[in-house]
Amino acid sequence: MKNKRSILLGALCLLALNVCAQKSSKKDEVVTIATNKGTMRFILFDETPKHKANFIKLAKDKFYNGLLFHRVIDDFMIQGGDPNSRNAKPDEMLGRGDNGYKVPAEFNGKLFHQKGALAAARDNNPEKESSGCQFYIVEGRKWSKADLEKQSARAARKLTDAQKKVYETIGGTPHLDGAYTVFGQLIDGMDVIDKIASVDKDERDRPEKDISMKVSVKKMKKKKITRKYGWKYEA
Repeated sequence: MKNKRSILLGALCLLALNVCAQKSSKKDEVVTIATNKGTMRFILFDETPKHKANFIKLAKDKFYNGLLFHRVIDDFMIQGGDPNSRNAKPDEMLGRGDNGYKVPAEFNGKLFHQKGALAAARDNNPEKESSGCQFYIVEGRKWSKADLEKQSARAARKLTDAQKKVYETIGGTPHLDGAYTVFGQLIDGMDVIDKIASVDKDERDRPEKDISMKVSVKKMKKKKITRKYGWKYEA
């Protein structure tokens, strides 16, 4: 098992190096997650190359197609990517499935849990390594200054003033910062997060009516991404 994991991580590192080499590219990948509640589109960050390479590979391999958003909590997040959720029975417990490996944590102070952030789920391993496949999308909520201070105290790192302003005006889940790897950001379909998060669910936070996903990747010119979705790249 250790040998298999080493091979997988080695392949992942090679993919990550390839992603890094493309930083100066005039194109970028747009990830689309289509559901029966609407379609969401994301940009994945070059600052988290291992997570970016891993998610793109799984999407291109059609790993996620047919999987469910198995855990949704209003004003918090929507989670999916458990391979056991494909064709799962209504009463089946989900959330423990994996694809055989973890991805090393890639924390970056610029990346935070604002609304629409795409982040990696994980178990309680001490290295805070990410699940190789499960992810969540932040819904969160807007925070008052007083409540934000309490949330900031729970975070694993100090928030910048600019990040605090986003949490106050746009929203998110600040207490997760520095504890889970954020590796992408939604650029289209913010209302879809709210629709999914607000559905009826059971006592385990699983939607009563299945919400499955289809994930695809398309390379586009960065100028077109900015023009079409308003996403601005750093110079």
